[in-house]
Amino acid sequence: MKLLTSALLLLLLAGCSTGLQIDRSHPSVNHDNRVQFVVMHYTSASEQRSLALLTHGEVSAHYLVGVNPPTVYQLVDENLRAWHAGESEWEGRTWLNSSSIGIEIVNPGFSDTPTGRVWYPYTEGQIEAVEALLADIVKRNHIEPRHVIGHSDIAPLRKQDPGPMFPWKRLAAKGFGIWPDERAVAQQKARFDVNLPSITWFQQELARFGYSGTPQTGELDVATRHALAAFQMHFRPSRFDGEPDAQTAAILQVLNTMK
Repeated sequence: MKLLTSALLLLLLAGCSTGLQIDRSHPSVNHDNRVQFVVMHYTSASEQRSLALLTHGEVSAHYLVGVNPPTVYQLVDENLRAWHAGESEWEGRTWLNSSSIGIEIVNPGFSDTPTGRVWYPYTEGQIEAVEALLADIVKRNHIEPRHVIGHSDIAPLRKQDPGPMFPWKRLAAKGFGIWPDERAVAQQKARFDVNLPSITWFQQELARFGYSGTPQTGELDVATRHALAAFQMHFRPSRFDGEPDAQTAAILQVLNTMK
């Protein structure tokens, strides 16, 4: 009898060990990719220091592009959330770590000198590596061109990377980002030279484009200046002072028409 009881218990335990049985015969069509954005950064550090910070510090990224040679390091699996965006907002979405892939590029960023701030260029090898990496990421994840953005775009009050030396126009020509038609910008600028829009208009158009954290106060406050400067740095890197002007208005108008 004891042997029979023991045998029955073993059978019950064996049944339990098979685990939960799940019926997967009814997959839903209502889903999309976790990855909606690619966010570009510079590291403000050497390659060795960048690797140390991104692997054992308090921040991380999915990829790091080195300098010489421009090695592409994968640091975090794309299915996992890397800690690269921090407090951020774009198109109404917040905390973009959960919905983006972060790419860091080894670059000092800038130096402040007696004659002004000096920004450091990226190497040709780095840009070619970034282009190849983006081609792969964007294709696999079906990311829209307008969703390849900069850290300064999603956190304009805190960040300035990837900076004015980053070749957004070149990348947009290859489908990684968007860029306004220069002829259309010139036409709109002529109109805005005569009648510059109000601060309220700039705030509304910035929010419409993606800078959804832009205050809607009608005043040129600190947050609005930073959002304007981030937009200018991205689309008019020759001057990004955060001042509303006719050319900035024209670029905003054309880009929002494209959307």
